Amino acid sequence: MPENQTTLPVTLRSRARFVGLVILLCALISGLSPASSSAQSFPERSIEGRMQPSLAPIIDNASKAVVNIATYTSQARVNPLLQSPFFRHFFGIPDNIEETRRMQSAGSGVIVDSETGYILTNHHVIAGADDIEVNLQDGRTIQATLIGSDEKVDIALLQVAARDLVDIPLADSRQIKVGDFVLAIGNPFGLGQTVTTGIVSALGRNGLGIQGYEDFIQTDASINPGNSGGALIDLNGRLVGINSAIIAPSGGNVGIGFAIPTEVSAAIMQQLIAYGEVRRGGIGARFQDLTPELAEAFSLETYQGALIADISQGGAAEQAGLQVGDLVISANDRPITNATDIYNRIGLSPLGQSLELELIRGGRTISAIAEIQAIPVPEAMGQTVAPYLTGSTLKDLIPADDEQSVGVVIQELLPNSYAARIGLEKGDILFGVDRTRVRNITELKRYFSRRTPQILRVRRGYEDLIVYLR
Repeated sequence: MPENQTTLPVTLRSRARFVGLVILLCALISGLSPASSSAQSFPERSIEGRMQPSLAPIIDNASKAVVNIATYTSQARVNPLLQSPFFRHFFGIPDNIEETRRMQSAGSGVIVDSETGYILTNHHVIAGADDIEVNLQDGRTIQATLIGSDEKVDIALLQVAARDLVDIPLADSRQIKVGDFVLAIGNPFGLGQTVTTGIVSALGRNGLGIQGYEDFIQTDASINPGNSGGALIDLNGRLVGINSAIIAPSGGNVGIGFAIPTEVSAAIMQQLIAYGEVRRGGIGARFQDLTPELAEAFSLETYQGALIADISQGGAAEQAGLQVGDLVISANDRPITNATDIYNRIGLSPLGQSLELELIRGGRTISAIAEIQAIPVPEAMGQTVAPYLTGSTLKDLIPADDEQSVGVVIQELLPNSYAARIGLEKGDILFGVDRTRVRNITELKRYFSRRTPQILRVRRGYEDLIVYLR
């Protein structure tokens, strides 16, 4: 560092940042014409008899809709001494004694419907909880009911029975831009309701490995442990996101926080209200990233997009006229840069919703519309696949949020059938034959038709087993 440069202490840097923000806001306001609606709508309050710019009016309204959530979980705890037969005998302690302790954790939530008492929060805030309590800003503590949650998106919906609730209006998160001012309201470290400010740092963040489906708003508004489930609001006091995660090697805020946009959380909420769960579908297509080699092979002038690698017969993709080799570059006006992007768009879309796709085919840009449909799950009687499986009913194992099977599950098994006699059980997942990985009934049947196998590879619970064929 040059000798004439110095480093400001943390407190001075924080004050400088705050002063800079105020100066910037004042400059923006002063630069607007008196007739500007933006200038008229910017919040002000009287300070020592003079009207001055302030975020307080926004916070006064929005903070009433942000709640603290306390969860309680009973966990079994085994004292090592109690595992000793000698210790139990000497002190007359009965066998199979179990200690339990009650664990408490804290988070935040947002009232989104005062009439019904619906509260949005994160799945990880309430996961595994036996009891959920909601603490309102007015001091009331109310027992909450879990309507449903979705781990893949990290959204949960609670309901409380209470009067005089205040909700927060939902903004269209698709309208926000990088650079927009936002405020985060939550309960960091259990301190109580806290407000921080910042801007939208980035949009559409994914591939972070935080959740199954990721489409985050990134912000530098301070988000710390306990802020999870709280509100990210705009300068109109509307909800633009549910605070969800941070990247913090030290466990505290480093200016990189993530929120789930209302476009996503509102869609999840509607499904939780209707079904108590999220029902996902697909379009009957598999995608892969576009590599420079593939771009050259398909004579493409871009290196971004999701290449269609396979299309299921009779699926929505085939009905929409999609073809293997098409490059998807946009879905519902959202840029698609890789396969993860398009899988996120499909996974975040409810059944029945249409995807407006923009494609490149043969050097031309074309459009297509594919509807999100329920994923058909193939089934078969065991004897139609192989004699060894006689007496079983097979079904492709397809995760609820995927379009591809990962194995073959034995749904039913007749007692004393051939399949039962070789050691198979109901619920077993067949995932391999000899040294070959099989993912579905079609692959299993194809293998048996070509050679005589020696073993089946089976997953039973958390164990991987080998079943010898004889």
